[in-house]
Amino acid sequence: MKKHIKTTIYLLLVMLVFSCKNNTKKDINTNSVKEVSSLSAKDILGNPDFLAMSYGGYRHRDHDIEPTIDELKEDMKLLSAMGIKIVRTYKVHLPQASNLLKAISELKQEDPSFEMYVMLGVWIDCKNAWTDLAPDHDQESEANAWQIEEAVRLANQYPDIVKVLAVGNEAMVKWAESYYVQPNVILKWVTHLQDLKKDGKLPADLWITSSDDFASWGGLGTEYHTEDLEKLYHAVDYISMHTYPYHNTHYNPEFWGVPEEKENISDIEKIDAAMLRAKKFAMSQYDSVSGYMNSIGIDKPIHIGETGWATTSNGHYGPKGSRATDEYKQALYYQHMRDWTNAEGISCFYFEGFDEQWKDAKNQKGSENHFGLINLKSQAKYPIWNLVDDGTFDGLTRDGKPITKTFNGDKAAVMQDVMVPPLASEVKIPE
Repeated sequence: MKKHIKTTIYLLLVMLVFSCKNNTKKDINTNSVKEVSSLSAKDILGNPDFLAMSYGGYRHRDHDIEPTIDELKEDMKLLSAMGIKIVRTYKVHLPQASNLLKAISELKQEDPSFEMYVMLGVWIDCKNAWTDLAPDHDQESEANAWQIEEAVRLANQYPDIVKVLAVGNEAMVKWAESYYVQPNVILKWVTHLQDLKKDGKLPADLWITSSDDFASWGGLGTEYHTEDLEKLYHAVDYISMHTYPYHNTHYNPEFWGVPEEKENISDIEKIDAAMLRAKKFAMSQYDSVSGYMNSIGIDKPIHIGETGWATTSNGHYGPKGSRATDEYKQALYYQHMRDWTNAEGISCFYFEGFDEQWKDAKNQKGSENHFGLINLKSQAKYPIWNLVDDGTFDGLTRDGKPITKTFNGDKAAVMQDVMVPPLASEVKIPE
């Protein structure tokens, strides 16, 4: 502002404008201005200006080594620079969740323009899960009640940050043999949380869901079509479903093999076409959930709670398996999913921001360790090389190191690792 301000009224007006500028966010979809603190899940989910990401900040093979507040802040700054405005967590019984909320809160205090929201996960188990005893899938773990209690506490402590509570992670799908529960357990806790909202004991605009495989939401077939699942559809505020074409290149690979009529095209054309088929596979699983929901007379938003593509595998998805794994394919899948979901108003919590090595601690090259867009050497993988080129990460670090590119930025080196999918005639269907 120029210094020659003559009246007190003018000064007050300037101060008001400045205050509004620093405490509001423009809603591009409506061209209106909305206070950041008033944003709800309804405003955030499905809005392409609020990209979503699954997040775990664990750096070590030993899962008992928790990320520090400073490490969490580093990660949030990096994700924010990438356009990520809401992250998904998985459990509250370990310090990461509460520390993450503290880290975000401190970042907001340091910089009022900093913006990050959280879909807070509540881990749900069956009785005897992760013990030497046989899991009892018809009874729930006593620890579930504490998980819910802690999630409620955190949601009330950080109402400006926590916008969604997700009851369970792949907690109903039956291939989760170590811990899955019946839908009535999820329904019980979702109903409990909704009742707390009604009673004013949780923020009224907090959304409640469960984040589970597309099959668990009725997309696979009648095996999951139960009365309790229908009730759960009524109880949640929206559906959070998972889709993994990557895993299905091994477990359900009919879509993955190169069709006979495409055998004579170039290798890169085969790869590009396969990744388009992967996108269509994810879309078909989304449509299957939508179709089931419509068949039971419900109309609610469906968002993707998890999907991703690994960049290293010495198992089912590597050279001796489906040959699905490399950074080039990850880049195609990431872009396909962002393009589709942004265009359709679907939030996609892409899995995940950073590699974590505790998930398959005994096998360094296990695919579960390599879903991140940034690796443990603070290197951006091929999908986001453009962000390095654009200066998005300038001045930011991870573990004190600047973000550089994998393969020293040499695309030719990236392509040397790229594998062509098998021919459809060679695909083996697991028994």
